[in-house]
Amino acid sequence: MAYFIKEIFYSLQGEGLQSGRAAVFCRFAGCNLWSGREEDRTTAKCNFCDTDFIGINGQNGGKFYDAQSLVAKVTEYWPFSGGKPLVICTGGEPLLQMDSILVETFHQAGFEVAIETNGTLKPPPNIDWICVSPKANTSLILNYGNELKLVFPQINSPPELFQNLDFQYFFIQPMSGKQLYNNTQLALDYCLKHPQWRISLQTHNILNIQ
Repeated sequence: MAYFIKEIFYSLQGEGLQSGRAAVFCRFAGCNLWSGREEDRTTAKCNFCDTDFIGINGQNGGKFYDAQSLVAKVTEYWPFSGGKPLVICTGGEPLLQMDSILVETFHQAGFEVAIETNGTLKPPPNIDWICVSPKANTSLILNYGNELKLVFPQINSPPELFQNLDFQYFFIQPMSGKQLYNNTQLALDYCLKHPQWRISLQTHNILNIQ
């Protein structure tokens, strides 16, 4: 199976429980909730995405014809100077392409494997860290994992819909854009009133890193 990768880069996780942890990010091209083209944004199931996941022409991106070649490329960006190697498979929607062979090949190379997914597809087995970010008006198939990260606020997608699902941690992340300040205040207020939820900020944007 070939894998279409937008970009591969080394940075710090900016969101959720693992904020601040070093990782190699492997961004898969394509998504099942939006084409990525601005002309389609208003009709997309997810119309607030701020990520470029179109094509394979990003930093270190390309078409990888097998799991071994992709894992070898990802391995090049881990400094191996201590710490458990971590790869974060993101997108777009990584579960459109990820399979058990890729997960096992990452494990054989010593990596802990994390995914960031919209939860509308089933994952292959043995993924070490699952972060689900549900989107309004979609069918949530993956209703378990390590953390649920809800971009907030979303019409027809209040936190109450997800609070009883099988996750260890529940995060609310203010929706970025022109209303970021107001959305942050709403998120702060909700977390204070509902302490099951923690706030997640996009610290990579605050730090001005990738």
